[in-house]
Amino acid sequence: MIYKSLEECLLDLEKNGHLLRIKEEVDPNLEMAAIHLRVHEKKGPALLFENVKGCKFRCVSNIYGTTERSKFLFKETTDKVKQLIELKNDPAKILKNPFKFLGAGLSARKSFPKEVSFPSDFNEIKISDLPLIKHWPMDGGAFVTLPQVYSEDADAPGVMNSNLGMYRIQLNGNDYVLDKEIGLHYQLHRGIGVHQTKAAAKNQKLKVSIFIGGPPAHSFSAVMPLPEGISELTFAGVLGGRRFRYVYHEGFCISADADFVITGEVETGENKMEGPFGDHLGYYSLKHPFPLMRVHKVYAKKNAIWPFTVVGRPPQEDTAFGNMIHEMAGDAIGKEIPGVKEVHAVDAAGVHPLLLAVGSERYTPFLKEKFPSEILTQANHILGSGQLSLAKFLFIAAADKLKLDSHKEKEFFTYIFERINFERDIHFYTNTSIDTLDYSGTGINTGSKVVFAAFGEKIRELKNEIHKGWNELDNFKNPDLVFPGVLALRAEKFSSYEKAETEIKQLSEKLKNNKEITNGIALIIVCDEPHFVAATLNNFLWVTFTRSNPSHDIYGVDDFTLHKHWGCRGPVIIDARIKPHHAPPLVKDAEVEKRIDRLFAQGGSLAGV
Repeated sequence: MIYKSLEECLLDLEKNGHLLRIKEEVDPNLEMAAIHLRVHEKKGPALLFENVKGCKFRCVSNIYGTTERSKFLFKETTDKVKQLIELKNDPAKILKNPFKFLGAGLSARKSFPKEVSFPSDFNEIKISDLPLIKHWPMDGGAFVTLPQVYSEDADAPGVMNSNLGMYRIQLNGNDYVLDKEIGLHYQLHRGIGVHQTKAAAKNQKLKVSIFIGGPPAHSFSAVMPLPEGISELTFAGVLGGRRFRYVYHEGFCISADADFVITGEVETGENKMEGPFGDHLGYYSLKHPFPLMRVHKVYAKKNAIWPFTVVGRPPQEDTAFGNMIHEMAGDAIGKEIPGVKEVHAVDAAGVHPLLLAVGSERYTPFLKEKFPSEILTQANHILGSGQLSLAKFLFIAAADKLKLDSHKEKEFFTYIFERINFERDIHFYTNTSIDTLDYSGTGINTGSKVVFAAFGEKIRELKNEIHKGWNELDNFKNPDLVFPGVLALRAEKFSSYEKAETEIKQLSEKLKNNKEITNGIALIIVCDEPHFVAATLNNFLWVTFTRSNPSHDIYGVDDFTLHKHWGCRGPVIIDARIKPHHAPPLVKDAEVEKRIDRLFAQGGSLAGV
């Protein structure tokens, strides 16, 4: 079905058993987010909140909550989108098989944005009229979590050179003047940041329009990493099966199909503190100065519906976004970097901290010993590519005949740890950039990276049992096996890097002289709660890679530095304890959890979910 509006989409979801209505009055302060989280954890339906306390507008969440539901939304257009992206990556294909791709080409041409008149059902409102949804107890205020943020290139104005991105928007709280100012969280390397830089060079303020709602294809287009030269608005037309309709009004571009539109201006250098905000790594991102947007006007269509999601420790609703992107685009990075077969940004580790990649070793078949060579070049290319450049850990492997799937994390790590030579195949990048939302580094957006590379025959058998000697270590307790070859150990609460280095050196010295204990162990995780780390694969991925900075937190048994190369002769040690400079983890509010039980009790709108 081709959706002309968000309401059409929701009616179709309801008709097909994908949506429930919540008729009870629900508080936008923490309650709505808590309900969403509980339902999402159960892989439940989309939720239409019909009675929002203090607000006349309805709200909806969990639209994209499962990959199956996302596929349902775009079932009629997904194949055309795949063909369009395939053509963009390899235009020669249309010459080889013109009839196969004819439909995709026509769809793209018919999906160019369409200028229309200003919608007659748009009414002017204020920011304070919107559903001011607060998601986590320590959040700095209410945020828009599914915005489509529109900006134009000052050097080439117009919709075809525009950027449509999804950057969180703070609506109130902190020092923002209600109804007049809002906060935009984006970095200068993003599309809108490039536009801001160009506007500043011309001494202009950047005009920004924020669209909320509209057909689901519009939200999805704002997060889709498109090949160079494909407009987000054109992509929205292809994906939605309907041209993106827009109008210019008082100097601002307005989506005629959006449920809400916020217009305003950003002046370079005019910032205010934004945050805290419960974020996708499973922690709060703290207060930092980000661009201030001075509100011009706010519009809502008649019977508008406010879509939202809740961001937190993965997997969350944005996981389904990632799955759908992979479904449509395949492994686009593999097409861009010669020899790279796939790159997997691990959702359970917060996406940006950890990449797993499968590469190729094609040029050294004459060597008797197989070792990483070409995949190191590929690793450099990966860490220099777009969003992938925010990663801290990259594990890359090449396989001769074995089928290696980076999306099967446990099997992939096993392959790596059976083959990697820790004396030779660990490579660090220090004093470099990481994700702004990652507080494991040495400062905002500052930290380090490391590449673990593996190729060749097995050099170790991984142990599936804990040697009794692990229970006899000073200062390190409660050993627990995460999976074969990976062991978690509890240490005292982290106080300083100086003390940590002393503690772990002592551990290394003891293990160095007792190879019987370390035999079959490739990785040791020093942490606060070993049993939690070992309980699930997702816990291991989350704790290990969100709570460590490679340059500061990686150690090794019997380690050495030779010609500026670091290596170790025994297992690698990662200190994944919570550090004083880390942001606090997200914790649900117990009182709020009790309050929302009423909806899930017998007679409640969500009974039986």
